[in-house]
Amino acid sequence: MSHQKIRGGADLARFILARYSGKVVEVGVGCVPEVALLLAPHLEVLATEKTGRTLGGLSVVEDDIFSPNLDLYRGASLLYSIRPPLEMQIAMGRLAQKVGADVVVRPLVDEVARIPGFSRTLVNEGEARFYLFSPTSSPSSSR
Repeated sequence: MSHQKIRGGADLARFILARYSGKVVEVGVGCVPEVALLLAPHLEVLATEKTGRTLGGLSVVEDDIFSPNLDLYRGASLLYSIRPPLEMQIAMGRLAQKVGADVVVRPLVDEVARIPGFSRTLVNEGEARFYLFSPTSSPSSSR
């Protein structure tokens, strides 16, 4: 079964592969698992959504970013999301601070949050346009 693709999805995956190792988490995978599927052969990928299921051979774990199960995210070097609303971006930032991860947001148009404790950089990678949030003070980063 063929899945919908996002413009620049392969470029986003290449960016992540070049900079992160170990475990990465796609928050709110929705129904477009393209980036997670491109990363899965090379990294430990956890895909989360409000409803658990299998999507394109990818196991999607049920979790709510607004009340996350911290154990799922421990050890992650990156939390990323495709087109998350502002509230979700802020919740990702809170969680990323707790687990010592960076955040990548591929926004819908220009809906980009300011996440306390993180610096925000616009990244243009091939056809992908996204924001990288890095902790401004890193207590004990595990990257």
